Amino acid sequence: MKKISSVILAGLMLVAASCKESDFSSIYPDPSKISATTVEKQFTGFLQANKDYVLPGYTHYFTMLRITLNQYNQSIGWVNGSGQYVPGSAGVENIWFNYYNLLAQYRELQKVYNSKTADEQADRKFFMTVAKIYLYDQTQRMVDVFGAIPFTEAGMVSTNGGDYNASAAKFDDPQVLYTLMLDDLKSIAAELNATTINAGYQKSFQTQDFINKGDLTAWKRYCNSLRLRMLNRVSDVAAFQSRSNSEIAEILGNATTFPIVENNDQNIQINVYDLNSPINSKGFQDGMGPGTWYGNTAGKKLIDYLSTNADPRLRMLFEPGANAGGKYIGIDPMATAQAQTELSNAGVVAIYNRYVTNYNQFFPGIIINAPEVNLIKAEYYLRSGNDASAKTAYETAIGQSMDFYNRINNVSNAAQGTKPANVTTAEAAAYIAGNGVNWAKATTAAQKLELIAGQKWVHYNLVQPYENWADIRRLNLPTLSFWVDNNNNQTLPPVRLNYPGNEITYNAANYAAVRENDKLTTKLFWDVK
Repeated sequence: MKKISSVILAGLMLVAASCKESDFSSIYPDPSKISATTVEKQFTGFLQANKDYVLPGYTHYFTMLRITLNQYNQSIGWVNGSGQYVPGSAGVENIWFNYYNLLAQYRELQKVYNSKTADEQADRKFFMTVAKIYLYDQTQRMVDVFGAIPFTEAGMVSTNGGDYNASAAKFDDPQVLYTLMLDDLKSIAAELNATTINAGYQKSFQTQDFINKGDLTAWKRYCNSLRLRMLNRVSDVAAFQSRSNSEIAEILGNATTFPIVENNDQNIQINVYDLNSPINSKGFQDGMGPGTWYGNTAGKKLIDYLSTNADPRLRMLFEPGANAGGKYIGIDPMATAQAQTELSNAGVVAIYNRYVTNYNQFFPGIIINAPEVNLIKAEYYLRSGNDASAKTAYETAIGQSMDFYNRINNVSNAAQGTKPANVTTAEAAAYIAGNGVNWAKATTAAQKLELIAGQKWVHYNLVQPYENWADIRRLNLPTLSFWVDNNNNQTLPPVRLNYPGNEITYNAANYAAVRENDKLTTKLFWDVK
């Protein structure tokens, strides 16, 4: 019997994860298979629970992203068809299943930690602190696509001794969850500044932490950068505006107390070091698909945006179609399906650069990076009336984005495609000064916000689809046009995802409280423009 609701995942996921990740055990043993697990090992079990949804994995891209978010963001091109704006149930169930696997592992981590003596807990407290940062990052992603989700009471079956009835989880209000997470992250930022790690546990931390390799300063940057992301996300919500402005100002004004990701050397990401280990991006290739496959084809809007502005990232992100004579051509979402199909069949549609992206088995798992942080800063400074700082952050982000893709290009092992020339600093400077990008040529705040949004869209593309979709919905920028599907009730892209069927079935009593909002047209609380 397949039950994947948030109610019972704590009991199933410890087993399910080991079934799906058997090759992980030789390096990071599955805590559910160890007779006497430890906080350290369970911490890694927690991190590994959703690594294939951070690293670009096959299941995530193929069943979910290529037919939902990447289309809604127009980071790819596709052939229109009726029903295309209704998210596929398999993809939605997969991300739901994966998140509650992660949450179940976190609850098990709490359980193991709580079983220790006071002295043992004191020595290992930092594992719990940084685990919560990662959990909140993944929880924000879920809130931003579903709205209300089970959280505070979810994943408790193991903790409750296997009592499923007692573990039925309510759906927490998304605004309440944001408040809870922002409160905790602010406290965590202060706690990490006062944290010292016992020398005996530093080596263990370095071994078990495959995100930041036991670097406590990196976790501080992660915490405060995540705070910036979340505070900016709610900056237009009346109930959060004062908090958003004051806390962002506090973070940006106190770099020593609140370090953030400032450059690409500090990016928070899962790096791939050894393709013989299970931490790799081998699934990216099939997830996006080979050749001209509607998961890696270019959309007209993005291609035109890059081409018109002579963006050197064009060659980093795309390669021309085989029959295009070196021209970059994308699929127009407003064209007829027949015209789109004929264009695609002609072999002229550009595809994502195979060398840099999907055939690159060393492609990192992106979590938070410097271009993203500086674009958040640019938006904040613009909102605050500090044009000079907004300009600096905006231009810094563009240069960093080019460096970001250079770095990914430089680690690729792809045999397909041709390695593009890295973007030079001279090219970056010329681009920043050019038409369509130049900050000084935008004369209003609205025009400058459009510049920032455009750079977010280019930088995120299909590499950071969740952040891309959130910012497009929040800002209504860039302006994207979609074919209207009049043969379906869902005529345009949704603004949230529906809950999966298994959650509705097996958590029916709690689902009843959110049923009225479970519509593809129900905006998230921060989507107020």
